[in-house]
Amino acid sequence: MSGALVLLGVCTVGCDAQEVISPVGSVGMPTHQAVQAPPVPISGRSLLWVALQPYLGQGTTSSRSAPSLRLISAGHQPLLLKDARGDVQRAPVITITWRLVALEEPLQLSRQVAGPFASFESAEQVASQWRELGVAAVVAHPSEWEVWAPQGVQPLPGVDIRHWQGIVSTSVQPVIQRDSGDRSLVGPIQIDAPDGLSWKGGVYLGPFQLQVDAYGSWTLVEHVPLERYLEGVVPHEIGAGAPSAALAAQTVLARTWALANSHRFALDGYHLCSDTQCQVYSDPRQASFGVRQAIVSTAGKVLSWKEQPINAVYHASNGGVMAAGSEAWSMESVPYLRAQLDGSVGWVDRFLLPLTERVVVKSLLDNADGAYGQGHPRFRWTRTLTAEQLKQALRLVAPSLSMPQRLTVLERGPSGRVLSLEIRDEGHQPPVVLRLDDIRRHLRQLPSTLFVVEEVGVGVWQLSGGGFGHGAGLSQAGAVDLARRGWTTEQILSHYYPGTTYGPLPEMKDAP
Repeated sequence: MSGALVLLGVCTVGCDAQEVISPVGSVGMPTHQAVQAPPVPISGRSLLWVALQPYLGQGTTSSRSAPSLRLISAGHQPLLLKDARGDVQRAPVITITWRLVALEEPLQLSRQVAGPFASFESAEQVASQWRELGVAAVVAHPSEWEVWAPQGVQPLPGVDIRHWQGIVSTSVQPVIQRDSGDRSLVGPIQIDAPDGLSWKGGVYLGPFQLQVDAYGSWTLVEHVPLERYLEGVVPHEIGAGAPSAALAAQTVLARTWALANSHRFALDGYHLCSDTQCQVYSDPRQASFGVRQAIVSTAGKVLSWKEQPINAVYHASNGGVMAAGSEAWSMESVPYLRAQLDGSVGWVDRFLLPLTERVVVKSLLDNADGAYGQGHPRFRWTRTLTAEQLKQALRLVAPSLSMPQRLTVLERGPSGRVLSLEIRDEGHQPPVVLRLDDIRRHLRQLPSTLFVVEEVGVGVWQLSGGGFGHGAGLSQAGAVDLARRGWTTEQILSHYYPGTTYGPLPEMKDAP
């Protein structure tokens, strides 16, 4: 089966932008390089544009090139490159390097920047608030999640903003190596891969595209049918050995999530990434017979609410209690992501929501009998944090923090998860308060935010917790447990996303 790789355009935002920190920017300047958005996927028959490798060419300067892009045929037939000028290159291996060139006319950019945020969900919430005021705010991911808005517009109350201006005088151009010398590529450039493309130990069928992003670098994108995309996702999310009902539930969620989140990287001209910022996607050939059966048996089916695909978030283990979406991220509450005990009747009757008191949370964490998914290795866990570890973890957000002396839970959500965590030092600096997904973003050794804190020594704290992940939506460990108990796919999905509709969604009325 053959694929085609297309290289579009020439980068107009280079790596030599002169950054200027300014209290007030210039009104009317663009915030970023404009990149054509990908087509909106409207059904299970759609193509998803998935980034296999972002930020290519980043770091190229006048004296050195960023690492090259090496494209290899997966079989005996060579790759065939043809650019817009009609030049043809046929080879089993094609190497693309990068060159910095001067722009004929420098590009001026200016923006307000909010962030960084721990997740797309939190960034999107801020962007949505700005859009409600008529501001053309966009979510960007130059390295972490940020929100960009034009200079001169109304700032958001309570949101820290920094002002950025840059003059871009160079661009990164892709270059192909020939026997006769280097030659710059002019888009669009197509590369046919009759036997597929060998990439990171796998084989991808494509078609592919190499395209500019909003930051002046390039992205290798695969245009992959949605159902084939699932073959590369499901095995890496719940495990190919899961019971069939759990595999099918995971498949429905992966399909739903992809459609609902296809705007995630619109700024850069593609739909989704292939790492943990999206759903992990790799070689579709790794899909087992059971995974393929799950995809076929649920073909075209999603979970929807108000005739739109839901935000089908999921995680490894919830520790026996589901989180509301607003406990995980700064987002509007939705009825299908709500706090709910996850276990037998006896487990549900043992505790009463909301679990906002430490003693009640500790009681839940000291128990497991009757909870679904308790076989997960991080269903219960303990971690020890020292003052030095906290200082190092917070050095970027709180460089003036000396030696932490107190670690205090300020607020819990209805599922008992920590919504805000305060760190105070030995001096008179204002305390550091981490909220929602920023807690695990900075304290990466914590499997979840469902925990209690106990000081066990001077500058030493023990955190006892439960679950692995944000806790909202489906617990993969719980779904496996329920499937082994005889629950159907539809029952599992209804349990974790109450009030949603399971079935086909032939056409999305609005872009997500």
